[in-house]
Amino acid sequence: MSTSSTDSNHVDSDLLTEIAIAYYQDGATQEEISQRFGMSRAKVGRLLRRAREEGVVEITVKYHPVFSEKLEQQLIERFNLKRALVALDQPDDETQRQQVASLVSSYLTATLTDDMVVSVGQGRNIASIASHVGVVPHRKCRFVCGIGGTHRSGNAINADHICRQLAKKYDGISETLYAPAYVEDIVVKEAFMKNGTVKETLDRARRADVALVGVGDMNENSHMVKLGWFTPQEIVEARIRKGVVGDIAGYDFFDSHGKQADTMMSDRVIGLTMEELRHIPTVVVVAAENSKALALLGALRSGVVDVLATSVSNALTILNLDQQMK
Repeated sequence: MSTSSTDSNHVDSDLLTEIAIAYYQDGATQEEISQRFGMSRAKVGRLLRRAREEGVVEITVKYHPVFSEKLEQQLIERFNLKRALVALDQPDDETQRQQVASLVSSYLTATLTDDMVVSVGQGRNIASIASHVGVVPHRKCRFVCGIGGTHRSGNAINADHICRQLAKKYDGISETLYAPAYVEDIVVKEAFMKNGTVKETLDRARRADVALVGVGDMNENSHMVKLGWFTPQEIVEARIRKGVVGDIAGYDFFDSHGKQADTMMSDRVIGLTMEELRHIPTVVVVAAENSKALALLGALRSGVVDVLATSVSNALTILNLDQQMK
């Protein structure tokens, strides 16, 4: 074993930490550190590398807002979007969700005008937009549920609850879709779809000016599985056998190329379909979680999305995946 290797192995963690602090925190040069600790500059370099490898030092790149703007422009050009809203990466999921929600809230404040109709989906990302604290001008818009409701434990992320919160926030009105989001039998679904009240609300949602929807990934621990809509096995089979990578608005499932996939999970949800969303002038898709990059790529390739709101990490992964999978 060489002398340098032996020396390096016998350096205790306290000294390793001192050297790392001197270099990364105090701004000392490697030459200054070598003189201070009585060792060669080459050895200082080896110890700094070891500090990174052993986790004494963790390097995190914090992106400047200008970087987000460049990513937004790339997404707009690559996927023919009206807008892209890219939030800087945050240390945890909830903070990330709030950052993305803040961008969407600002976008809505600048975009919505009196008498507009907004179709509203469900989920934590859409709920975060409604709960985002901020001063907004009064907009006498109508917020209409684009999907039915779930049981009480999912209340805060129900479309109806979100609609009410948005209506309160923008001084508008909300409209409930009086139907469950999920049914087990297509016959039951068809009966609901023929109901006059349900049909009237869905017709209004179809004619919306703006739609706010989330994107789900095919995770066996997903929100839809927790709600009991689908089993983990159904999710796995759709992912493996059909190549399904995600769903849009909790309704339609698609593959990585954006093509709609027919699965055993189809025809169970009461709400707007991908095809119906396609006719809405501005569809805003919101997903903060970094696990959803592939699902977002499929959604973008479907041609349904007009405005994407997500994180820097997702944006980078989407652009890289799109390049690799062409």
